Amino acid sequence: MVKLRQFALVVGVAAVLGVAACGGGGRSDSLVAPEPLPDRHGPATPRTDRDGETSVTDDPQSTFAIDVDTASYGYARRLITEGRKPDASQVRPEEFVNSFEQDYPEPSGDGFAVHLDGARFPEFHEAGTDTRLMRVGLRTRGEDPTTREDAALTFVVDVSGSMAEPGRLDLVQDSLHTLIDELRPTDSVAIVAFSGEAEVVTEMTPVSDARALHEAVDALRTRSSTNLEAGLVLGYQVAREGFRPGRTNRVIVLSDGLANTGDTDADAILRRVSEEAGKQIALLGVGVGSEYGDALMERLADRGDGFVVYVSEREQARGVFVRELPATLAVRALDAKVQVTFDPAAVRSYRLIGYENRAIADEDFRDDRVDGGEVGPGHSVTALYAVRLTAEAAGNARVAQVRARWLDPGSRDAAEVYESLTVADLGARFDAAGPRLRMSYAAGYFAEALRGSGVVSLGSLAPVARRAGDDTRDPAVDDLASLIGRAAELD
Repeated sequence: MVKLRQFALVVGVAAVLGVAACGGGGRSDSLVAPEPLPDRHGPATPRTDRDGETSVTDDPQSTFAIDVDTASYGYARRLITEGRKPDASQVRPEEFVNSFEQDYPEPSGDGFAVHLDGARFPEFHEAGTDTRLMRVGLRTRGEDPTTREDAALTFVVDVSGSMAEPGRLDLVQDSLHTLIDELRPTDSVAIVAFSGEAEVVTEMTPVSDARALHEAVDALRTRSSTNLEAGLVLGYQVAREGFRPGRTNRVIVLSDGLANTGDTDADAILRRVSEEAGKQIALLGVGVGSEYGDALMERLADRGDGFVVYVSEREQARGVFVRELPATLAVRALDAKVQVTFDPAAVRSYRLIGYENRAIADEDFRDDRVDGGEVGPGHSVTALYAVRLTAEAAGNARVAQVRARWLDPGSRDAAEVYESLTVADLGARFDAAGPRLRMSYAAGYFAEALRGSGVVSLGSLAPVARRAGDDTRDPAVDDLASLIGRAAELD
């Protein structure tokens, strides 16, 4: 049985307090949030055994910041297609899972709808009969692109020598041309280029002057070294000078992430721009290149309250810039976090698949000074758990309660929603589970296999993804199945 409840947060205009709405037994609390402090993800290292499982007796709560990044899957896809496997350190399972569409219903208002379900593991999966797959799904309400706020976008473009490789700067230029043609005349764009130094190619310019913007994109040429710090510092200055109150203000960095000049530490770079970043200018990252500085780009996006994607093909890049980027310019939730509290009467241990670098100390869940994740309209976020049940667990025994917490982007008021699920909700046979759940399993454990977990083989996963692709009729899931098959051939 799937447990589903939807919750809405109704927010007034002009910074009036948010009003919480109850739904079907769930609860939403509206609270005033203090000013944010720097990210404190560090102290949250869970107590785990050698298999990565956390004992519920030791720690019944799992707390993490929501993450909508997908770059890890995009980069792995490119490498595998070229006949190479990614380094295990570059594989983040949550980004594999969140690269695919889900079928979670949307909430009727702002905030999140919470969806919980699960199943037994497939027979080939090396887990005991007492272990279950649990899926935590969140979704925000979508938005009509014609009704979104106008946007002021500052593009920070890497023009270092490494960007001369085909599929880097040329891909960026094609994507920017396509986006300029898709934006509204009332949107605005600025372009900053960086190599050894940074320069303003064009100040904030209305898209109604599209000719000037296209000429600025055409003028981009590769040069020397990569001073990403200089590019971001200047980019945020330009964004600050072109800040438009009441609009969506973004800095979007397009780079291979191979910084080799200036400060190359993400935290140090973001400290340089913290004043501007704190004024509601979020950072989005678009990664390119066969050699890609994944760790730097991912950290920049996480600390910059944004997300990062990776593109390697022209059509894929156009899809990101034409469909995904405009759809994510608005924000539904700031500093979003999830806390799962397992019931020791039903659960012996658990393991969260991925999210290692998004962990938050349990006691910081309601500390709104601690950084979470930013989520846009219509976004789905999924987390998978392997849950080991106790011998006594049965029927309607509660497995876990799941809470999501976020700040309203306008008022900065905090709200929570919660839902629970039972042992019976996890009892379905795997092959009888919904196709999107099976797809999520295939994507998540594909990442686990690439990291060398050993609990499942790539050869076993490919048919799971293939059947999920047939059932969903989703070409992206078909592509996942093919990719798993290619990876298996590389073993």
